[in-house]
Amino acid sequence: MSIRSGGRKSKAGSVAQVRGTAGGQDGGVVEMTREEFEDAVRDALDEIPEELAAMMDNVVVLVEDDAPDDEPDLLGLYEGTPLTERGEFWAAGSLPDRIFVYRLPTLAICEDRDEVVEEVAITVVHEIAHHFGIDDERLHALGWA
Repeated sequence: MSIRSGGRKSKAGSVAQVRGTAGGQDGGVVEMTREEFEDAVRDALDEIPEELAAMMDNVVVLVEDDAPDDEPDLLGLYEGTPLTERGEFWAAGSLPDRIFVYRLPTLAICEDRDEVVEEVAITVVHEIAHHFGIDDERLHALGWA
């Protein structure tokens, strides 16, 4: 059974709404190319401890510009079957789980590039935690919401 879980939303629905701007120091969106954003995601993945990275199974991490239309505040999303729910027949014909990191919503809530890098790192950890079966409630308690 595949689940759609672990959408990491910007705090308070949208930090940009709380600030009254679209993010960025001048009220605009932080400028960052897709390649630079993908580098930030790659760097965040490189920070995952080797022991945990080795345990990740059949999962891909993808960068998309936009979050789904029905959840435009999402910064990231895990779609798949968490490791804790996989049975012995799970792998028979299963496509890889997918972790999405959404570029434009992330850029919209951040003040600068450093904050983008920080938000990307938090989002990557958050979505990987869902791959390991950790739910949003536990992530909130651990400070990874």
